[in-house]
Amino acid sequence: MLATQRQQEIVDLVRGRGSVRVADLVERFGVSDMTIRRDLEVLAEQGVLVKVHGGATAVGPRAAEEPGFAAKSVVQRVEKEAIAARAVELVPPGATVAISAGTSTWTLALRLVGVPRLTVVTNSLPVAEVFHREGRDDQTVVLTGGVRTPSDALVGPVAVAALRTLNVDLLLLGVHGMSTHAGFTTPNLLEAETDRALVAAARRRIVLADHTKWGVVGISTIAELGDADVLVTDRGLGATARDQLAERVGELIVV
Repeated sequence: MLATQRQQEIVDLVRGRGSVRVADLVERFGVSDMTIRRDLEVLAEQGVLVKVHGGATAVGPRAAEEPGFAAKSVVQRVEKEAIAARAVELVPPGATVAISAGTSTWTLALRLVGVPRLTVVTNSLPVAEVFHREGRDDQTVVLTGGVRTPSDALVGPVAVAALRTLNVDLLLLGVHGMSTHAGFTTPNLLEAETDRALVAAARRRIVLADHTKWGVVGISTIAELGDADVLVTDRGLGATARDQLAERVGELIVV
């Protein structure tokens, strides 16, 4: 195995587990202690992990740190477009679809306006605006109420109460982070409760998450990885992460 391949696998392991030990990496890769320590030094210099005594830990945003919608909308745009282009193929005409807040789901909404006879349930102001702007007579949009978050989501008891009365064919869910131990997460406690209500309302669940979400852990878990019938991500996701996700989600689609 080339050093670059080994280092990528180390990054995937750190992001998935939160931390790794030198001894475990030595056993996994069959190389010397010194080789692994050099790998960790290289990766620490690149800023992709933090080297600690006996191993390394993940680098990521604080668990309760929530970027705004505008800030998130300009990052990983190519990946989000590719994910949206594939995910729209999974939405049949005439379906009742729930769409969570987020820039990945908003990117998908721009394509969903072309799918006929949709009934859309959403707690996202930007997503609702996409459908309102199109003004199609064959589309029905149900916008929940609640408290507005930095991601322009409507969350809280009002939104949850509304969602508990609904049943939808399909949920299109955006997430802040995903990992093997924490599942799909968000940095906003109220948004997590609302997203869990969306998950409960849906017969089929499709998660949209680009590769940068791997190993990121928000303060609250929305769902376990196994709750996703489909996960659509991009080819920036490393091999180890793909293997771990493929074992847990219903279907992994990499674009």
